[in-house]
Amino acid sequence: MILLLSPDAVRLVSPGMEISSEQADELRELLASPAVSADVALRARIVLWSAEGWRRKDIAELAGVVPRTVDRCKARYAERGIAGLENSQPGAPRVQVPPRVRARVIALTRMSPPAETGLSHWSTRSLSAFLKRQEGVSVSWHYVARVWREESLQPHRSGTFKISKDPAFADKVADVVGLYLDPPGGVVVLSVDEKTQVQALDRTQPVLPLAFGATEKRTHDYVRHGTTNLFAALNVGTGEVLGECRPSRNGADFLAFLKKAVKPHRGKEIHIVLDNLSTHTTPEVKEWLARNPHIHFHFTPIGSSWINQVEIWFGIITRQSIRRGTFASVNVLITQIRSFIDSWNTDARPFTWTATAGEILAKVRITQTNIKKLVQNNAK
Repeated sequence: MILLLSPDAVRLVSPGMEISSEQADELRELLASPAVSADVALRARIVLWSAEGWRRKDIAELAGVVPRTVDRCKARYAERGIAGLENSQPGAPRVQVPPRVRARVIALTRMSPPAETGLSHWSTRSLSAFLKRQEGVSVSWHYVARVWREESLQPHRSGTFKISKDPAFADKVADVVGLYLDPPGGVVVLSVDEKTQVQALDRTQPVLPLAFGATEKRTHDYVRHGTTNLFAALNVGTGEVLGECRPSRNGADFLAFLKKAVKPHRGKEIHIVLDNLSTHTTPEVKEWLARNPHIHFHFTPIGSSWINQVEIWFGIITRQSIRRGTFASVNVLITQIRSFIDSWNTDARPFTWTATAGEILAKVRITQTNIKKLVQNNAK
């Protein structure tokens, strides 16, 4: 690299590339802008590296491209400046697809593929091929992918849902959500549930650890060493969790855990959110409630345990501790669960519940309406 000094600018010169200090600053500003796409930023880096004197093959290796791409970026920047980086393929204009074809792509995407295709959902290539074969419309799978991105359509993904049939659904939602958003002053709100049959799974071969350029790897097969049942009580106000593992799950186990969960809050009004399992309403539990009138149960709607905040915590411990764990015995599993709970409580923070009862009920009504429309359309 040769540095040339002149009264008006400093030029960085390398074979085939020459830019001023102002141009270099412009390229660096482009790199720092959050609005710039990754492709444009990469081309700007290639130009800067070239101006700094890096060899062509070294730039290609750093950028993860072929050497010909380095030459193309340099040539387009030399010819058109920043505009050449933003438009890397100034060839023939994009073919204009008629609006009716775009509308058909969107409509088909939102429907299940016809039975004769044998598909459960569309891919960009299968939809493109279907349009050409069945309707004589020729569009590339790239076009289909672009429409999906622009319309936020993701047929490759799916989720789950369930509409509760509890006749008291609205009242129970209002009751539980009211405790989350506006609890009575001075009360303790506990979210209680059990995560049953947590398996102690051991892999048949040692786990290969994370390495540069390689993810952690584990065998697909495993050995079962037994199960445990995790009882948990989340303090909605503080985020702290009291957890206990037991070999069984019945009314006696639940009541024993519940007594431990309320013990630290003696002398306070305690409201407990829980689901509709039969173990939560045994005669022994009802007798205990009668002897402790300061403790109140609030049941989630049937089939709607998602409204119980401790379910959020169960999801976290599953993802961060249990699912990828390797356990040689149930005791090892229980030890890890206890360690996770202790670590969680050192920096416990409550979950921020934002959905009001009205918003939840409105979404449920929309889903119910959509289901009715689907049923009516399928009946025609």
